[in-house]
Amino acid sequence: MEKAALLKSIVENAIDGIITIDDKGMIESINPSGSKLFGYEMTDLKGKNIKMLMPEPDKANHDQYLQKYKTTRQAKIIGIGREVSGLKKNGEVFPFRLAVSEVQYEGRIIYAGFIHDLTKQKTVEDQLLVYTNKLELLVEDRTTELQSLIAQIRQAKEEVSLSLEKEKELNQMKSRFVSMASHEFRTPLSSIQLSASLIDKYSIEYNNPNIGKHVNKIKNAIGNLTTILNDFLSLERLETGIVKPNPAQLDLVKFAEEITEEMQMVAKQNQNIIYQHTGTQRIVDTDPNLLKNCIINLIANAIKYSGENTFIEFNTEIAANFFSVTIKDDGIGIPETEQKHLFQAFFRAHNTGSIPGTGLGLNIVDRYIKLMAGKIEFNSQENKGTTFTLIFDFQTT
Repeated sequence: MEKAALLKSIVENAIDGIITIDDKGMIESINPSGSKLFGYEMTDLKGKNIKMLMPEPDKANHDQYLQKYKTTRQAKIIGIGREVSGLKKNGEVFPFRLAVSEVQYEGRIIYAGFIHDLTKQKTVEDQLLVYTNKLELLVEDRTTELQSLIAQIRQAKEEVSLSLEKEKELNQMKSRFVSMASHEFRTPLSSIQLSASLIDKYSIEYNNPNIGKHVNKIKNAIGNLTTILNDFLSLERLETGIVKPNPAQLDLVKFAEEITEEMQMVAKQNQNIIYQHTGTQRIVDTDPNLLKNCIINLIANAIKYSGENTFIEFNTEIAANFFSVTIKDDGIGIPETEQKHLFQAFFRAHNTGSIPGTGLGLNIVDRYIKLMAGKIEFNSQENKGTTFTLIFDFQTT
């Protein structure tokens, strides 16, 4: 009795449904879990054909299947188990795992079915399938986008390569043209310069001031054109990366005095370049050619943009850990609103008027200074002059 009670308790409290039928398919018992699963009361099912819990086509075929099994003993579910569908009282069809055992009890055959609800599992599987399909579509879309992007990148790369190749060819052509123009123009300019000097010399005996006046115009025009050619050639050398700093020990004072003497020869009437040095040291490590180009450019601008009968201050200083070069004039100055463009190539302030120039000089100076790891500072007021200061943090010796 105790064993029977224990078995009954186990069946009634089992999580899965347990149902028994006779050899004709009539329900003999069903536990609470099974009744709840199908939505029936236990009294509603007892004595009813098990096929009432089956959807079509299993419902129509069940009696035939059961009879065939009893005749042939070839099982499709009994002793095997498989996934089938059940029909609830409310008409809902749900999946479950069915395992059927054949039991000999009191001289007759009883079939015991164990029902494990698969609804939650199938829901999860369906959701997983939906997510998988979405992910596959997303991956497919992303793959398509990626392939399209790769194709665009490849095309852009080809276009950039072609563009760079064309730009390289154009730069080479430009470089050859600038070099050729510079060298080809220098020869006739030298001839014109020499001829002008000879005319000036031979015209002395005629004592005609107009001859000297026009010869000076020729010389000035030659000087302007030479400056333009030098600017373009310097810019081209910078663009192509040819210019490299080559530091060497330099007597800064002697160097500055020579530049002062050279530039004084091209100064305007009664323009005086006043040179002064500060500090006890004279020797610095720097690139003399680049530094000279910078100083000459700045002094030439001071001469160009200042009037006659003026002073141009040229100062050098060597301190403990830097040296500097300062050029100051009292010329037309640079308008404050235009100072931010000062070092841009081809920039010229609006107040330069008819004064000749390319707008390249300060751009070249700025690039030379950067090559020498220095910096350039300036202060300017319109009609009150301009001061440029070049500062280099080189060690003195």
